[in-house]
Amino acid sequence: MAYTFEELKKKTVAQLRAIAKETDHEAVKGYTQLNKEHLLEALCKAFNLEMRVQHKVVGVEKGKIKKRIRELKKQRDAALEKKEKDAYRTARHEIRDLKKQLRRATV
Repeated sequence: MAYTFEELKKKTVAQLRAIAKETDHEAVKGYTQLNKEHLLEALCKAFNLEMRVQHKVVGVEKGKIKKRIRELKKQRDAALEKKEKDAYRTARHEIRDLKKQLRRATV
């Protein structure tokens, strides 16, 4: 059976050991001695799965937002050097709002 990383992560150690018992791969040898973290890593290696969750941004144009954030960071740094408090604060808040928008659009 094909598993995803999320499915494996939600299983108990006993369930993971049962899966490892059925799997005939070099990475899961000695599965009875492994804790959950190491067992998960071995199973992911055996099933060729990535050990992290891929998040996707939906509903916004991520590239444009990140480009705007980079521009604002340059403006923020310039304002800091010139000691322009209002411009610095404005750039910081806009960066924060754009990052918040990206996080909310992440699925």
